[in-house]
Amino acid sequence: MPLLQDKVAVITGASSGIGRKIALHFAKEGARIVIGDIREEPREGGKPTHQEIIEQGGEAVFQKTDVSKLDDLRNLIKKALDAFGRIDILVNNAGIFMMKPITEVSEEEYDRLMNINVKGSYFAAKFAAEEMLKRGIKGSIINISSVAGIVGAASATTYCTSKGAITNFTRALAAELGPSGIRVNAINPGVIVTEMTETDVPIVGKFVEGVPLKRDGRPEEVAACALFLASDEASFVNGHNLVVDGGYTAI
Repeated sequence: MPLLQDKVAVITGASSGIGRKIALHFAKEGARIVIGDIREEPREGGKPTHQEIIEQGGEAVFQKTDVSKLDDLRNLIKKALDAFGRIDILVNNAGIFMMKPITEVSEEEYDRLMNINVKGSYFAAKFAAEEMLKRGIKGSIINISSVAGIVGAASATTYCTSKGAITNFTRALAAELGPSGIRVNAINPGVIVTEMTETDVPIVGKFVEGVPLKRDGRPEEVAACALFLASDEASFVNGHNLVVDGGYTAI
């Protein structure tokens, strides 16, 4: 049987990059997918994620979502319930990256990054957990953090602050929801080759000398880890931050 047969997965930021690969992986394993993203078209080109899933025989819907807006998050949860009647899995993947010295970061830039990376994940988890608890669903919440939530990086104080928050938020929420059978884990990727890391803030290839595997990661490698954490194969994994960085933080 597929690992996620008939499970309903809400995934933010799933139109492109890591989130897109997670959605496609989950769909192949039988999950019904609800995509929340500010844009529908993949940044890397191709068909919208939900259309590709449907054409491959799966079930998926799209809801335009700005995760920094609570009404958008409420509408995303409502979309999942209206379409599929339940929520089993939430993947908080939507996020933005910024590299800028602290002396140059404006309040507006700080607030925007925190509202997307932290506030969005926090309240998406809140709204999803409410529905899981209401229905007695022993679900799985997965937060996409970063190695920047574990180690520091010069000129990335804002991003590191946001991902450090997500890393410890994961632990705290795991302790809170664990007694109800809801598992909460995070994935902490290193540099992953996406449109964002190639174009928006071009860091692809810049840190490979510090990676024992001597390469950057691929979105599907993160998606495989998310699939494990979402499935019953990880039924005793809770409060864990799974580092996927080729060994970067090991040395």
